[in-house]
Amino acid sequence: MNKKYNFAIVGALGKVGTEMTRILEASSLPINSVTLMDLPRFAGERVTFRGEELSVVAAEEKSFRGVDIAFFSAGGEASKELAPLANKAGCLVIDNSAAFRMDPQVPLVVPEVNPRDVEWHRGIIANPNCSTIQMVVVLKPLHDAYTIKRVVVSTYQAVSGTGKAAVDELEQQIRDHVKGETLSWEVYPHQIAFNALPHIDIFQENLYTKEEMKMVHETHKMLDESIKVTATTVRIPVVVGHSESVNIETEKPFALKELRQLLSKAPGVVVEDDPFRNIYPLALKAAGRDEVFVGRIRRDDTIPNGINLWIVADNLRKGAALNAVQIAELIIKEELVRVP
Repeated sequence: MNKKYNFAIVGALGKVGTEMTRILEASSLPINSVTLMDLPRFAGERVTFRGEELSVVAAEEKSFRGVDIAFFSAGGEASKELAPLANKAGCLVIDNSAAFRMDPQVPLVVPEVNPRDVEWHRGIIANPNCSTIQMVVVLKPLHDAYTIKRVVVSTYQAVSGTGKAAVDELEQQIRDHVKGETLSWEVYPHQIAFNALPHIDIFQENLYTKEEMKMVHETHKMLDESIKVTATTVRIPVVVGHSESVNIETEKPFALKELRQLLSKAPGVVVEDDPFRNIYPLALKAAGRDEVFVGRIRRDDTIPNGINLWIVADNLRKGAALNAVQIAELIIKEELVRVP
């Protein structure tokens, strides 16, 4: 008989945690039980999972007893505190925060990009940043075929990437605008409704934001540290779905038709590229979908081997929850559910 596993979701009532629950519910993973965890003040909240009402429990050391795999999406501080406790209880952690992403002893994994890295995990596997995930899913087949030298990426990121409070703030600002009332804000440093903020996470000494540097460092860790990457990340008033304008320079020449065919066959990628019929990836259409969508595929004639792409994905699904569940599927398939 195939083994069934006990799963947990830490931060189960947040935006990503809620999406993890939905994806886990619909997955074909061999599930024996699911434990939903969150802050102590939310203990007792009820969530329906496969027709059964589950009671949310406080995330603490004893909660991980008997759990095989835990998905963490409760922020970096919670991960730093609770992941070692989960490991101590024999529980493998798949962490969605930035706490362990650049730790050299922790694999950072996108299954379509670097699946073999799960083999050297020591009890924690990190889920990359949402904006990085969708980009590297598209970069991987191009790098394998043509060797990418340089990437210039500008992102247009949905407010759900910040969390529920940001979504609520955007919706309230829109309501206030329609009523002719004065708009207010707390989550972002400026009004987000009808605006674009070139500011995601905190600014660093090099004048890039932390989000921008995540895209650089995570691409290097998962794909190839020789690729030159520069990023500008922007928050826009979209609820779900990150969009990215990506300019790529390759070492090897390519035929545009061949490159399109390559992307159309790449795992997890859907090509939507017929601009004369107004067909290109849209955040609205990507919301609720698992794939990474790519379009506006065209040469950059200012350099010998240049290409421009438009990449869109649901930041809560492939950008977070789905990727974590896919990691779990991978480690179960490879029989790597263990804590050394």
